[in-house]
Amino acid sequence: MKRIFTLLAIVLASSALAQPLATKYGASPLELSSKKQWEKQVRPAVMEFFQQEVYGKVPPTQPKVSFRPLGEGEAFGGKVWRKEVEMTIGTTKALVLIYLPANHKGKVPVFLGMNFKGNHQIAPDPEITISPNAPKGKELGTDPERGAASSRWPVEMITEAGYGIVTLYRGDIDPDFDDGFQNGIHPHFYAEGQTKPYADEWGTIGAWAWSLSRVMDYLEKDKDIDHKHVAVIGHSRLGKTSLWAGAQDERFAIVISNDSGCGGAALSMRKHGETVEAINRNFPHWFCDNYNKYNDNEEALLVDQQGLIALIAPRPVYVASASLDDWADPEGEFLSALYASPIYKLYGKQGLSSKQQPAVGEVDAEGYVGYHLREGKHDINAWDWAHYIKFANKHFFGK
Repeated sequence: MKRIFTLLAIVLASSALAQPLATKYGASPLELSSKKQWEKQVRPAVMEFFQQEVYGKVPPTQPKVSFRPLGEGEAFGGKVWRKEVEMTIGTTKALVLIYLPANHKGKVPVFLGMNFKGNHQIAPDPEITISPNAPKGKELGTDPERGAASSRWPVEMITEAGYGIVTLYRGDIDPDFDDGFQNGIHPHFYAEGQTKPYADEWGTIGAWAWSLSRVMDYLEKDKDIDHKHVAVIGHSRLGKTSLWAGAQDERFAIVISNDSGCGGAALSMRKHGETVEAINRNFPHWFCDNYNKYNDNEEALLVDQQGLIALIAPRPVYVASASLDDWADPEGEFLSALYASPIYKLYGKQGLSSKQQPAVGEVDAEGYVGYHLREGKHDINAWDWAHYIKFANKHFFGK
């Protein structure tokens, strides 16, 4: 009889733990009673939801990943040190570019993020290797312009602040178009007879996020990198990627989302700007197939994007918007950060300091959740980076 009561108690306890799986959190502040409730009950349910219904799970088949140094040398007139590494996933090769302050002493904290059009476009450095996957120039067969995206990567500003930059081209990992997942790294993860990801398996954003974690594997072994102080960063769709990478991988000490919009920091249930249906229609490869269930059906979501930001707690997270970027819904991005803030308070960490969205040009970054609204369009520039550096200085070094 005693054994029966013991078994009954175990069943009831298991049922209690599973109960939050049926709870809908919607687009509201994540107010919970304790850190234990979050960690033991709610967080696992939220993580499982995003894995199965939004970004997709990483398939169990894992290809071999290896790294090979390609070379290093001076850049920017000797003020910056450049390193290049080739990452191989299965048979897919990706180029990793690293910039460090040339006069650094000891290990360097870094910002890690993907770029849109190739490593060579982040700086006018003639020694950066051009990926064969990079888009060509306007004239047929010509190389794209070096440094064309340098306004988004102010290398000298970042390195003068004592930080390094680590970046790789998104197209080396997976092309940003609907190719049926036949190119890039996806085929290396297929089971026998499989030709595309299953409905609950990752799309392109999931693959990009996974690759950032593989770069992190390398950074842990690089003698020049302070791998305890790595901030993962992304703009637009790559901001969605940085949030998902940071939610899954606790090695990223800070997570930064710049203008990430729908499927990133913005609340989907607001249906303001880009919607779930619009994003799945225009970019069917970004998310897992299960995400299509929520086309014009956002109210069915277990939790909105504030749950994604909450998964990063208690590590610092920074969400940024632009005043003219209505498609990305700046207010929705702010509200996500605000609604995730109660989870930070469970850890004794301050979230956003105000419940009102900052005015254009203002910053709310006193706590572990930061937010700013930059004047201008959908972009990332030196003004954004100045505040990301300030945020990193505070949380990495108490400056």
